[in-house]
Amino acid sequence: MSATRRAAVLGSPIAHSLSPVLHRAAYRELGLSEWTYDRHEVDEAALPAFMERLDATWAGLSLTMPLKRAVIPLLDEISDTAASVEAVNTVVLTADGRRLGDNTDIPGMLAALNERGVRQVERASVLGAGATASSALAALSRICTGEVTAYVRSGARADEMRGWGERLGVTVRTAAWEDAAAAFEAPLTIATTPAGTTDALAAAVPERPGTLFDVLYEPWPTTLATAWAARGGAVVGGLDLLVHQAVLQVEQMTGRSPAPLAAMRTAGEAALAAR
Repeated sequence: MSATRRAAVLGSPIAHSLSPVLHRAAYRELGLSEWTYDRHEVDEAALPAFMERLDATWAGLSLTMPLKRAVIPLLDEISDTAASVEAVNTVVLTADGRRLGDNTDIPGMLAALNERGVRQVERASVLGAGATASSALAALSRICTGEVTAYVRSGARADEMRGWGERLGVTVRTAAWEDAAAAFEAPLTIATTPAGTTDALAAAVPERPGTLFDVLYEPWPTTLATAWAARGGAVVGGLDLLVHQAVLQVEQMTGRSPAPLAAMRTAGEAALAAR
């Protein structure tokens, strides 16, 4: 009988995470009956001790807030992608005991957009300026040939986004949140703000919108996504991002490729519908 291999998602809060549903669905589809995937409530203070307790049965970790930056000093190596945004959401534990960090959010965003036919845009808009917004800029650095406009609430946030743009090689212009309706003039708008933040903008969706990538998956659809779809615009949702980044995690942790995207998405949709 094969030895158990373990993986888990860490964060705080973590009870809402869909990662166990997605990864377990992948294990079932791949026939990895000896693999387990759980969730653990771990904050920044508790992370070093948790990492120290990991033994040879552990294959990998998924990390959510507030651990994506805190984990970096605890790793042996991180990928260029993770380094570009100073955020790790994936840790692979190798057979020789090394801890390798990566960021699958950025290629996950690109894969979700590619799935909807968005492979290159001449300009884009980003709503918000948090950690997800920096990942959005990193993704846009690969597909946007022109300017990105970031709509933010403060001068400090504007400075942060321009700084990320310089670091990632993206031309970032910042604008006040009060002017956020102008974001929809771009062929691609990425909304990275918390639930409810963009509801008031739904009335401003133009008659012929481009593509909206709203990174939320609960509640879904958002008011903005509903209005966008009603106007005939293409909508990419948070579950699309979650599934695509999880596909990459499963492949890295298990060494099996391709991971079963369709089965993982179906499991995620069912879990959300049951909530």
